[in-house]
Amino acid sequence: MWAIHADAGRKIIAGAFPLLKPQNLLKPKKKKHGGLEGPLALLGSLEVRLACSKKEIRKAQRLRFKVFFRKGGAIPDAKAAITRRDADRFDKFCDHLIVIDHAARNRFGKIKPKVVGAYRLLRRDVAEKKGGFYSAGEYDIAPLLARHDGTRFLELGRSCVLEQYRGKRTIELLWRGILAYVRHHRIDAMIGCASLEGANPLAHATALSFLAHHARADEDWRVSARREMHVPMEMLAKEAVDPRKAMSALPPLIKGYLRCGAKFGDGAVVDRKFNTTDVFVVLRVAEIDARYLDYFGPAEARDAA
Repeated sequence: MWAIHADAGRKIIAGAFPLLKPQNLLKPKKKKHGGLEGPLALLGSLEVRLACSKKEIRKAQRLRFKVFFRKGGAIPDAKAAITRRDADRFDKFCDHLIVIDHAARNRFGKIKPKVVGAYRLLRRDVAEKKGGFYSAGEYDIAPLLARHDGTRFLELGRSCVLEQYRGKRTIELLWRGILAYVRHHRIDAMIGCASLEGANPLAHATALSFLAHHARADEDWRVSARREMHVPMEMLAKEAVDPRKAMSALPPLIKGYLRCGAKFGDGAVVDRKFNTTDVFVVLRVAEIDARYLDYFGPAEARDAA
């Protein structure tokens, strides 16, 4: 049974969660989110909400380090290697969506809540005050922003889930949290870089060609990779791409974006630091399939979108 943040912080529909006990909750501290405090959704011992203290943000950074650097083949700089945290200047002004397992146990068998999933959220109004979007380092997004002046963009980034939690439950919680945030801030479109593992684009020829031929954003919403980083995505002719094989070759995150109605930019970018091949994602809230709005949130979400 779910408990969902249904109306921008004014109402929480509560359910029964026998595994979730008050004494096991991480207590919110300091940072306020204007009506989005507390759980955005709950499932058993798992909770999704916005990080509300520097300590919780550091927990998300340590999770990112473990997923990206220890497991994913990314190359840490000296500071990251010492602190064992993935951190950059954007962390200070982004919101951090986290999934917490309140029934997790430490190596001594004692229950100790743990951050097991995370997303980093950056709204346009904040980015314009703080020096821009993270994805502008790889993609020329200025024309998109100029064409859609006044559009409320939300950049999604640094998505990660601890390996043993990479199942349906955790992903669903993250999406419920994102959509609660989208409704609260009346977001019009989500953007950001999504990654395919490995820094060799040729290894992803089928997947990249499929995205280029079947899921390219309309010109008005299209973003191109920066000229010095641009890697053509149309490596195979359209008729040479088997859609089923291409879909199976895509990471779960990109498949999820596609199913929700996302479109993709022009050109891939190789990120050697993170050992990934990146693509640019555009997901307009008004074009999200109604099935997913119904599944991940209350029916009134469609009206807010």
